[in-house]
Amino acid sequence: MKKVLTIAGSDCSGGAGIQADLKTMMAHKVYGMSAITSLTAQNTTGVYGISDVTPDFLANELECIFDDIFPDAVKIGMVSNSELIRTIADKLKKYKPKNIVLDPVMVSTSGSRLLEEEASASLINILMPLADIITPNIPEAEVLSSMKISKAEEMVEAAKVISDKLDGRTAVLVKGGHDLNTANDLLYCDERAVWFEGERINNDNTHGTGCTLSSAIACNLAMENDMASAVENAKKYISGALKDGLNLGKGSGPLNHAFWLDINR
Repeated sequence: MKKVLTIAGSDCSGGAGIQADLKTMMAHKVYGMSAITSLTAQNTTGVYGISDVTPDFLANELECIFDDIFPDAVKIGMVSNSELIRTIADKLKKYKPKNIVLDPVMVSTSGSRLLEEEASASLINILMPLADIITPNIPEAEVLSSMKISKAEEMVEAAKVISDKLDGRTAVLVKGGHDLNTANDLLYCDERAVWFEGERINNDNTHGTGCTLSSAIACNLAMENDMASAVENAKKYISGALKDGLNLGKGSGPLNHAFWLDINR
């Protein structure tokens, strides 16, 4: 069985963070493991509290995983401060895992900054260069490229700018949506731009979509798919999870991560 590690925050309501990651991994029939960076008190209506783990405890978590069940892929999500970012980077440099997927949780879909400037700089300069692929949304891609994105051509230009900053070693998946009003995603990899068309699904329950997509990519990379195939397969998975129409909670609810499992009831 392939093994995948998520390094991210915990969502007590189960729709995002490590809970979404582990559900996605189970659906892909890989063995999921988790190193928690933060505890969050949240639900479908918002985030009501965040409590970070200490750098020493995160280091202990990562050492326990890498020294015993070495992952075939690593997904990195919410990391809220510079000390935790440096801790993760140190362990990745020590153990040198393959197939690192980084979801740069920097800016919300509404455009609000979620990381302080210092932590953002550490994420960009210390952690991103270690990743095999990063998956920014449009607001995050605008921050990383220092340019405004309002059309498809600018998605390509921004992805190239970001890739060049990372010396071309890291693939960049710019996720469509937001102001572009399209579900098409752009993968910039090996100096080539590849578009992945997606249909606009009429479902307001999108809590945890970014976590789920990046985890699905990690699962596919662990299963030895190439980068483009991993992204394509992950897109199909998340589209199915959205189309299933799960409706839980009072706000923007979670996806059905188990939509394609054959469960006898």
